[in-house]
Amino acid sequence: MLNKHARGFFTALFTPLARWLLRIGVSPDAVTIVGTAGVVVGALVFYPFGQLWWGTLFITAFIFSDVLDGIMARMQNVKSRWGNFLDSTLDRIADGALFAGLAIWFFTGGASVPIAMAATICLVLGMVVSYARAKAESLGFTANVGVAERAERLVSVLVVTGFTGLGLPPVVLLGTLVLLAAASFVTVVQRIVSVRRQALAEAAPAD
Repeated sequence: MLNKHARGFFTALFTPLARWLLRIGVSPDAVTIVGTAGVVVGALVFYPFGQLWWGTLFITAFIFSDVLDGIMARMQNVKSRWGNFLDSTLDRIADGALFAGLAIWFFTGGASVPIAMAATICLVLGMVVSYARAKAESLGFTANVGVAERAERLVSVLVVTGFTGLGLPPVVLLGTLVLLAAASFVTVVQRIVSVRRQALAEAAPAD
């Protein structure tokens, strides 16, 4: 839902930058790689040391590369399977680093095992959400259903984590992660059910 409503705004916002980067010879793949590297550094350097606010600001500066590289690719009128593969793979790395950074901090200096465990569960379920769709599509099914898409997961976690670094009670972050884990679990179930229905319909004898 967030993607649907925000795509037009962010496309208009980042189009001038995308045009300029293409003009100076920067490729969409380069933007993808640099953006992922920035997110990983922010999540695995700032967060484990308890710098939740500054880490969130650092990550936010790079997270929109996922929008920017897509705009650049469309401007070039290029539909590259390689670019799609690279983007999806690096998205998983960035997401994993984000939740891992939170888990490391709250298992150690943050001293909150419940938050650390919730972050770990979100990490695992987030990977399964993405894997379920990718595997379904590789088998000829579709699995683009669910209540916990990537954009929603990132925005909710980054906003609450940043404000936790400014003094928001950690219990709010815990609640956000628990809700996110529940939504991710529901999404996994939704995708399994969707693919199961398609498989049954495919196997049903024609009238």
